[in-house]
Amino acid sequence: MTVSVNIEHVSKEYRIYRNNKERIKDVLVPFHKNKTFYALNDLSLTAHEGDVIGLVGINGSGKSTLSNMIGGSLAPSAGNISRKGEVSVIAINAGLNGQLTGMENIEFKMLCMGFNKKEIKEYTPQIVEFSELGEFIYQPVKKYSSGMRAKLGFSINITTNPDILVIDEALSVGDQTFAQKCLDKIYEYKEQKKTIFFVSHNMKQVKDFCTKIAWIEGGKLKDFGELDDVLPQYEKFLNDFKKRSAKEQKQFRTDLDSSRFVVK
Repeated sequence: MTVSVNIEHVSKEYRIYRNNKERIKDVLVPFHKNKTFYALNDLSLTAHEGDVIGLVGINGSGKSTLSNMIGGSLAPSAGNISRKGEVSVIAINAGLNGQLTGMENIEFKMLCMGFNKKEIKEYTPQIVEFSELGEFIYQPVKKYSSGMRAKLGFSINITTNPDILVIDEALSVGDQTFAQKCLDKIYEYKEQKKTIFFVSHNMKQVKDFCTKIAWIEGGKLKDFGELDDVLPQYEKFLNDFKKRSAKEQKQFRTDLDSSRFVVK
């Protein structure tokens, strides 16, 4: 099987400052120690052509951080990510400029993705048709609803035929008819053996669509494997978590976050 994405011991850390004094001290004082938060910590996994990997975990676990690093918009603090082919990330608002119209955003985003003027002119009618935005395509994106922004972002990325597709909660907003249309298009890519990373809290979509599951908890990879092996364990965790009181859930998240801070 051909490897399409290889993630090796990847970490993403952020220095945490309570005030500007701490920030200045960190810059000026040699070997100054300060709190560091690990959004991801020593995560490794390998995706092959044809894999559809569900990235699951409770809010704040690090799923979006990982999807942004796979897409290339975020660099790891440590480790390495190698990709075979073009990558496209579909997320609400990803790469959209609120001051530009929908039509201008198509050109702007595709230029950022490396397409030339000729290719943009060729793809634009397909994108506009898929988006179903009608005359709103000529309006500033800042006037769009979250569903309309998702439609535009999805249409741009899905129409450009990437080798690796990263979908981050992009089907969580908007009408169900459009969501199904998007899923049908994604299924086409699945049949073409493209590599897809799917971030979603919709377990039905994950179960119906994915072939593998990467369960991320507290910035670390808790489990990774075939859908039938990992998803039941994650669903059991979710059910147990939901049975806890609000106070217990908050304490669980607090303890998990505390484990992600180090002083260095």
